[in-house]
Amino acid sequence: MVRNKLKTFLFLAALMAASGQMHAQQSAALPPAAAAAEQSIDGEHIRAHVKFLSSDLLEGRGPGVRGGELAALYISTQFALDGLKPAGDNGTYFQRVPLMSVHTVEDKTKFTLVPKSGAPLELKYSVDVVGKDQTGAAISEVDAPIVFVGYGIDAPEYQWNDFAGVDVKGKVLLVIVNEPPSNDPKFFTGAAMTYYGRWVYKYEEAARRGAVGVLIIHRTDLASYGWDVVRNSQAVSKSYLQGDPTATLKAASWIQYDVARKLLAMGGLEIEAAIDAAGKRGFHAVELPVRLHAHVESTVRKYVSDNVVAELPGQQTHPDQAVLYSAHYDHLGIDPAMKGDNIFNGAVDNGTGCGILLEMARAWAEAAANGARPPHSIYFAAVTAEEQGLLGSQYLGMHPPIPAAQFTLNLNYDALQPVGITDSAIMIGSERTTFYPVVQETAREFHLEIEPDAFPSAGEYYRSDHFSLARTGVPAFSIDQGVLFEGHDRAWGVAKDEDYTAHRYHQPGDEYNDAMDFRGIAKMTRFGFDLGWKAVSAPQPITWQPGDEFLRAREASMKSQ
Repeated sequence: MVRNKLKTFLFLAALMAASGQMHAQQSAALPPAAAAAEQSIDGEHIRAHVKFLSSDLLEGRGPGVRGGELAALYISTQFALDGLKPAGDNGTYFQRVPLMSVHTVEDKTKFTLVPKSGAPLELKYSVDVVGKDQTGAAISEVDAPIVFVGYGIDAPEYQWNDFAGVDVKGKVLLVIVNEPPSNDPKFFTGAAMTYYGRWVYKYEEAARRGAVGVLIIHRTDLASYGWDVVRNSQAVSKSYLQGDPTATLKAASWIQYDVARKLLAMGGLEIEAAIDAAGKRGFHAVELPVRLHAHVESTVRKYVSDNVVAELPGQQTHPDQAVLYSAHYDHLGIDPAMKGDNIFNGAVDNGTGCGILLEMARAWAEAAANGARPPHSIYFAAVTAEEQGLLGSQYLGMHPPIPAAQFTLNLNYDALQPVGITDSAIMIGSERTTFYPVVQETAREFHLEIEPDAFPSAGEYYRSDHFSLARTGVPAFSIDQGVLFEGHDRAWGVAKDEDYTAHRYHQPGDEYNDAMDFRGIAKMTRFGFDLGWKAVSAPQPITWQPGDEFLRAREASMKSQ
């Protein structure tokens, strides 16, 4: 009976759309049944998903434990109810992601700098140095020469290679955090950080070149965060993909700036002059007359968690222009050492993204059932282990359900606050794609002001799951609310963001409550539906703008088809 009523509503809505009476948010590009499905997107449906996924029953949705498994089962059940096709392993909705958790045993881990002449310098763990052994070994030994490689970057599109003329296999790399300073938008995009500036890239590039360790020089003004942030992030367990070829370092480490000063002095270099020289063309790597002796002990736990992946097949039998919607379902689980409320429910982060993904899937399925099957397939992925470093989406990018070249766009949702109807959107990185004019046009149709990246030097683009698809070449970005909300000024929206960050972000206080207002989140879901239809219906596949750092990967994936 309910389904019949829904079909009647969709039919009437389609008639209204055809006569031009639909809400102003409707896009003229959508066929009537798709427009009706878009308008059926309901914030109360999203609320119901968020309420369940962030309940205490799911124990904070930690990956590889009961709460996370319950979340994955719930999401797969919703996909099945929508009639979506499984797109995981062996005809299921589940893509198994093999992971390992590594915790450094601080009191048994030792780092010592041993110069060719002079006294060794023993470093105090957590005070002078922190790090992880990415190999998964319980005990690792390092005895290797140290090479100062500047920023540790190889970026052909900027004619920059810190590794030119040097073999770093079996060595430890000393690198500067961030990237060469620039105000030129054509050189490392000026003030905005590229992926080359992220510490993760420096580890990956070192691993690709066969290094055994990395020492990243921390300097607060360059990193944009203090040593406490680095130390605290290393004090907890860190997960890695089992067998990840870009995570093979025995000592993936950070050192304090003053330690780096002493280390470079052992090689006759003054640190400020060395950093200044490393940021200019003509820099050459320098092997220092110093070795790193490191003894790293770790506790390691291997486990499996699942991505949940589904497909709405398109009209084309060859899905060469598919759209992928994504959101991570994991959160931080339970902290047994915490007194009182110790469940990290993750209602906003990322119950909201999951609720959007599930309502988005329902709407696309309804559109197809009522005669508006998209030209190409639509995929939906609820990914795991985002909080561990985008690992579920990284695995999805490495093992996509179809070749990466056949995805024309990835739209990701992560942590949208349900506080009212939004009048602005943040889509960092959308301007880097050839799809951006459509994004701008659609934002105008939805009466959304596109807000720029408020902190371009922080590299926000590289901190959410869309990045894992971008690095395989897939044009990708996240859709988020800005700070403008109906009936309020900008300061109100800023205050809401600051309050959430200070009091609920990654804390047990990120809980569902009935006062949450999901109307704005429903609007952002309809906006994403509209963008997805336009992307899957575009006459040409979407790609990156000329000169973008991900264009090479896109072109390579297209050639490999």
